[in-house]
Amino acid sequence: MLLKRWISLTLALAIVAVLAWLITQRLLEGDGQSKAGSGGERNVPVEVAAIEHGPIELRRTFTGTLDAHAEFVVAPKIGGRIDAISMDLADSVTRGQVVARMDNAEFVQSVAQAEADLAVAQANLGEARSQLTIAKRELQRLDKLRERGVSSESQLDLAKADQLTKQARVEVTRAQVTRAQAALETARIRLGYTEVIADWTGGSDLRLVAERYLDEGETVAANAPLLRIVELDPLIAVFFVTERDYALLHTGQRAELSTDSYPGELFPGEIVRIAPVFHSSTRQARVEVRVDNPQLRLKPGMFTRIILVLERIAETRIVPEQALVTRNGHSGLFVVAEGGGSVTWREVTVGITQGQRVQVSGENLGSRVVILGQQLLKDGSRIAIAGAAEAVAP
Repeated sequence: MLLKRWISLTLALAIVAVLAWLITQRLLEGDGQSKAGSGGERNVPVEVAAIEHGPIELRRTFTGTLDAHAEFVVAPKIGGRIDAISMDLADSVTRGQVVARMDNAEFVQSVAQAEADLAVAQANLGEARSQLTIAKRELQRLDKLRERGVSSESQLDLAKADQLTKQARVEVTRAQVTRAQAALETARIRLGYTEVIADWTGGSDLRLVAERYLDEGETVAANAPLLRIVELDPLIAVFFVTERDYALLHTGQRAELSTDSYPGELFPGEIVRIAPVFHSSTRQARVEVRVDNPQLRLKPGMFTRIILVLERIAETRIVPEQALVTRNGHSGLFVVAEGGGSVTWREVTVGITQGQRVQVSGENLGSRVVILGQQLLKDGSRIAIAGAAEAVAP
């Protein structure tokens, strides 16, 4: 057992020694290749990339939630027992459609009673009009007798008083008829309330049932929710932004939305509303994006990512992000001199970052910059570009 351990230890030491020798040889070869021929100054091995010229965009991705563009809660205007509900979850509903029926026996009886009361009031009105006609005739008869001196003045006064009484009775019974008609109309309206109608305003004429709260046979109070009906085309994507991005947003701005349900697919949208205030607790403002949903593939409540182009520059200098170096608190680049033998330090102003590409502005930036090996460089350092046969002196 001891012999096996000694053999394993000896093999391990031998492998380490061989690896150390190989690494030393490689370092010596690389050092020899990176020496300049005349002055003996060491050439720093680097990788370089070309400076691009073209457009760049400032993109932001926000997370939000899809909401229904509009929703309508169906509720009965009267309380009672539910006889029937013709709608269920995910059913289509047309504007003005009857979606449920309430027990109407009590309201049918109310209508019948109101009709009877109206008939009585109309009969009373007919009787009062007949009595008024008789009173008018009696007054005319006494008036003629008074002209011939047959009737007295007091009889004529009594006839006039009776006529006025009958006239007042006609007015009273006419008002009773009007009241009975109003009561009948009210009873009919309340009977109509036993048919629960989904009648919303604006938007599409077709919506879907998103939620059903009650079942047939249950007793419901007046104005208690029965169904929730939503419009799915279009939808509204809601997200929140901080002060940093708020000033870069505007209504009408185009957006692209993605969801986990459809990976790799983007849905076009447009900003329709931006809140004029920030929430005091979160310091964020609400933004709403309208997204068309003709095939109803997107659903309210889905998690979504909203991609916005906040700024776009048509023509500018662009370098790889890894080319940027910070020296003494200033951002800059190591620009490759013509001929590729040395580099020059140039301070730059950093602009938009898009992925691994960065907008920069500055003077005398040349055409190539160092993207790997900057830690060993300073202004004027000689370099050996990886992939080139040999360093070319400036």
